[in-house]
Amino acid sequence: MIANSAPTPTLSIIIPVYNEEDGLQALFDRLYPALDRLATQRSITYEIVFVNDGSKDRSAGILANQVDMRPDVTRAVMFHSNFGQHMAIMAGFEYAKGEFIITLDADLQNPPEEIDLLTEQLVKGYDYVGTVRADRRDSFFRKLASRAMNRLRESITHITMTDQGCMLRGYSRRLVNLVRQCDESNTFIPALAYTFAANPIEISVKHEERFAGESKYSLYQLIRLNFDLVTGFSIMPLQIFSILGMLLSIAAGSLFVYLAVRRFVLGAESEGLFTLFALTFFLIGVILFGLGLLGEYIGRIYQQIRNRPRYIVKTVLEKK
Repeated sequence: MIANSAPTPTLSIIIPVYNEEDGLQALFDRLYPALDRLATQRSITYEIVFVNDGSKDRSAGILANQVDMRPDVTRAVMFHSNFGQHMAIMAGFEYAKGEFIITLDADLQNPPEEIDLLTEQLVKGYDYVGTVRADRRDSFFRKLASRAMNRLRESITHITMTDQGCMLRGYSRRLVNLVRQCDESNTFIPALAYTFAANPIEISVKHEERFAGESKYSLYQLIRLNFDLVTGFSIMPLQIFSILGMLLSIAAGSLFVYLAVRRFVLGAESEGLFTLFALTFFLIGVILFGLGLLGEYIGRIYQQIRNRPRYIVKTVLEKK
């Protein structure tokens, strides 16, 4: 990597890219004019840090061409392989130089023109600018699942984010430096930054249909992301399971005493056999759920103690 001698920009925009060849040009056509206007109106300088997360299509080549076209404000960090959106953002934090940092998805569901609203709040002194998607253009199932996960996360972690799935967010340099100091192998960056924020705010932003392609988050990945969020910020699930285990133990013990007394008083009977089977299967289900929950925490410990690199950068394309 060749060092960039350009002055430190005021604003850094970090955009993870994974298989977005069909929509990148549309992103460029809206992003650069929006930022050029913002730079003129607010008398600030900016940079854009694209992070190619091991794309298998032509995204890497398109980004390389864009660096050649706008080398004054564009850099592209190329991953060795796919490490995930949050690791791409962590890499963007590492290479971003701005006083204020804004993350943005490449799919144009969050309009680049909304960056002005976040910049305004950051300039006012807010160190964390969260966003809420107004008139969200997603399926009913995704919106319902998102609301459920938001409630679950807030009740367990006490982290207040109205819309945890919106990646358009703003951070001060202080917050970014604190997040980079954390060595967690898996983390949910917006929640982690929120825990460090001294003066956070949430604002409403527009939401549009995805320009091209499909969401990179499958149902399984969304579930995994929320497991990482919950287990990464609270041990309350373990405490709840411990209380549940205690209550079930008391209930099971009481049932055993009742059946033993009943047997000696009334004699053996078989009518309640299926009820016992149902109770047994229920208890087995609870035990399996508890083992899975413990596995989540143990898995996080396992990943952490391996101390492997969270991502591998193949090259960085930037102005010489």
